[in-house]
Amino acid sequence: MARNYWLMKSEPGTWSWDDQLAKGAEGEGWDGVRNYQASNNMKAMKIGDRAFFYHSVNEKRIVGIVEVIEEYHPDPTDASGRFGMVTVQAVEPMPEPVSLAQIKAQPDLAELPLIKQSRLSVMPIPESAWEEICRMGGLT
Repeated sequence: MARNYWLMKSEPGTWSWDDQLAKGAEGEGWDGVRNYQASNNMKAMKIGDRAFFYHSVNEKRIVGIVEVIEEYHPDPTDASGRFGMVTVQAVEPMPEPVSLAQIKAQPDLAELPLIKQSRLSVMPIPESAWEEICRMGGLT
């Protein structure tokens, strides 16, 4: 099955990897996204796509992998009705979390939106970069 890869940022004080793990197979809606580019990225997600779960703010590191289990649908936290969300479930933790500094130190990852568009909360990750980051995190 062909799948696409993404990175989704969360502030660990708001929604952490441990919170995501606790939801189990039920997963959790990735709500609260109010940026049109990030929202459009979620609209492109398909069931089975995978995303890095990135702790933003002080940690700035990839701590796990989630999988899309429900495609784009209305976000009940958006009163305007303009924004939606996907539902994701935890797949596995990164054995060795991969920091933003480690990613920036890899010349072949220099074009990632994580570096070029640092404020974007949901972004695509090319398959080659996905494989490299998984290797860096001990998932090979």
